[in-house]
Amino acid sequence: MPPNRAPLLLLLFLAASTATFAADPDLLQDICVADLNSTIKVNGFVCKPDAAVTAEDFAFKGLAKPAVINNTLGSVVTLGNVEKIPGLNTLGVSLARIDYAPDGLNPPHTHPRATEIIFVLYGSLDVGFITTANKLITKTIAVGETFVFPRGLVHFQKNNGDKPAAVISGFNSQLPGTQPIATALFSASPPVPDNVLSKAFRISAKEVEKIKSRFAPKS
Repeated sequence: MPPNRAPLLLLLFLAASTATFAADPDLLQDICVADLNSTIKVNGFVCKPDAAVTAEDFAFKGLAKPAVINNTLGSVVTLGNVEKIPGLNTLGVSLARIDYAPDGLNPPHTHPRATEIIFVLYGSLDVGFITTANKLITKTIAVGETFVFPRGLVHFQKNNGDKPAAVISGFNSQLPGTQPIATALFSASPPVPDNVLSKAFRISAKEVEKIKSRFAPKS
């Protein structure tokens, strides 16, 4: 290869890598406030007319107070994504607040479109993620500490204390998406076939049906 071509190929590789590894596409204008009422589907949201943009499109009060926790898991996630803050459209960031009751669990799940970093507001949590080599990376974190969950990997947080806990989560996507593992497998619509789950988890079809019944919507 001629020596003068090497820098050019390196630049092309780096440019391609940047596009590949970015969580959200780069913005092409100062702002693109999401028009959440538009029926047009794009990779992101259609922009509101500039004349319709207000400061409220960039503000959100929903993370200021603890959520009321009244579920069996003992945790509540309050999202601050583009659906709540239209001004985040094309900016590639979002937040969430997670509140945990004593012994509360944010169950194993993934974010297919973002890496997550959490900052502990109060309390103490056992946190962890699992690599594709099936290795568990886990740690106990307390007030003022942070922990990172790499994009797409299964992860969890558990409050093993006797007092409430809370974190703020940051994401490098305006809409990270969340896929709880157990819910995805046992309450999909249409349902995942029983024989698939039975073989995957090495349990009987009767046990699969029993688990599915616990995820069924309450009438």
